[in-house]
Amino acid sequence: ETYLDKKGSLAVDAVVNSSVFTHSHYVALKTKDAIVDRFRDKFGIRPNVDVDTPDLRINIYMNKNKCIVSIDSSGYSLHKRGYRKKTGTAPINEVLAAGMILLSEWNGQSNFIDPMCGSGTIVCEAALIANNIPPGYYRKAFGFEKWKNFDNTIWEKVKKDALDLQKEFEYEIIGSDISAESIAIAKENALSAKLHKDIFFEVKPFENQIPPAGGGLMMVNPPYGERIKPEDIIKLYQSIGNTLKNHYQGYQAWIISSDLNALKFIGLKPSKKIDLFNGSLECKFLKFDVYSGSKKAKNN
Repeated sequence: ETYLDKKGSLAVDAVVNSSVFTHSHYVALKTKDAIVDRFRDKFGIRPNVDVDTPDLRINIYMNKNKCIVSIDSSGYSLHKRGYRKKTGTAPINEVLAAGMILLSEWNGQSNFIDPMCGSGTIVCEAALIANNIPPGYYRKAFGFEKWKNFDNTIWEKVKKDALDLQKEFEYEIIGSDISAESIAIAKENALSAKLHKDIFFEVKPFENQIPPAGGGLMMVNPPYGERIKPEDIIKLYQSIGNTLKNHYQGYQAWIISSDLNALKFIGLKPSKKIDLFNGSLECKFLKFDVYSGSKKAKNN
């Protein structure tokens, strides 16, 4: 009752791994019954159940003899930032894109380019990081805003304080793709996030993309061979390697892929390997340092 009004609504989700309780729906139902019984005993009225947009969502996690009861402060999944209006084929998750950028240690102090940008998720997340904009800024609502003890004055101050920490970005962020349709979607998403002035988009094949001078970071999420014939995927990854060698001297290049065989045909030795999951696909996230001249000369 601290969080939920007696005339409010609730929903209960359960995840169960127990020899005592084997059905998650039963656990959720008994939890719901206990809550509404308490309200009825204390107030003579019970809250309603709303599985889609409840005022309070409760999560039950049961593992063997341990039970965790949590109040969901987020609402719908936090990976849904709120700026993506459309997506192309097999879009990358916003949280994965942001996590990849953070793993690369790019801090907005150099150029950033995604030459296979699709619907623009990676470059949009890069622009958010570069400008120090909170990732949930574009969400329309959070779960805690419906809580009984929610203080909107404090929340408005929290948002204002966060926005006051925005920074100016002095370098270039570029998103390009061979598909004009994908670039149109990417532009719409960037405009929705008010990042259209920070990101330059163009329709261009990867092998023809010339990155800005001065070095920086290139990040790409190429096809994994799920929809492309094996011989074509090998040619694609060979082309990626050749393009890096010819056009991306002075850049760090990061590539994520689940096709471990195709990655070998890039023809460069990765300086770092990180295991990641893109949805259910186990991937390698590889870093390549593309030097001007030989690596030996660079080290000297």
